[in-house]
Order: sequence, then structure tokens, then C-alpha cells
Amino acid sequence: QVRLVESGGDLVQPGGSLRLSCVASGLTLDYFDIAWFRQAPGKEREEVACFSNSGRDTSYGNSVKGRFTIARDNDKNTSYLQMNSLTPEDTAVYYCAARHYGDTTYQFWGQGTQVTVAS
Repeated sequence: QVRLVESGGDLVQPGGSLRLSCVASGLTLDYFDIAWFRQAPGKEREEVACFSNSGRDTSYGNSVKGRFTIARDNDKNTSYLQMNSLTPEDTAVYYCAARHYGDTTYQFWGQGTQVTVAS
């Protein structure tokens, strides 16, 4: 059974940093693209970062470019999202997702972890 479990969400002050983790089971990350999404109340789900299964290709949403970094450790079947210079606009539930390389939609999703940025 495929399962993605996020962790690391917390309450942080503006300007702070946070590192999210996503541990995958039931799949091998070698064959999947991994992405991080977020969704705030009243807003649409937004893709913030993606790491292709090449282990080298990354992309970021404009709202987080230069502040967030996605990484993956295939040996640990884990993806990470390092978030720096956080602002209240980053407050959301953050999800990791996986899609088999070549697919256009993310088939597997975690249940999310809450990130709150406030003073």
C-alpha cells in the first residue's frame, strides 16, 4: 500500500525557517516525481516545488522561488522541503505528492502538515 507521510509543520515567526519531510512507503522514489503543494483556507491548491526522479531537475513556484528548496533522498525514500524567510503568506497545509515518471497527474498524496507563520 502506497503511503506518504508529511511531518515538520509548526508555528514559526516571520523570517524563520522550517524543514518539512515526506516519507514514502509502498513505492520507490527512483520511479516517481515528487512535489510539494500547499493550500490555505479559501485558496486553491498551489504547487510550490517539484523534484523529478532524475534527482537533478527541480522547479519552484514564483511565490517561493529563492526561499524554498526541495530535496530528495532516494535511499531513505524521503523528500524534504526547506523553507526559509517565511512570511504569513506561507501559512497553509503543506502536502507532498508523487507521480510515476511520465504521468501528468499526482496519484499519491500525503495528508498534510500545518505550517503557520505568525508573530
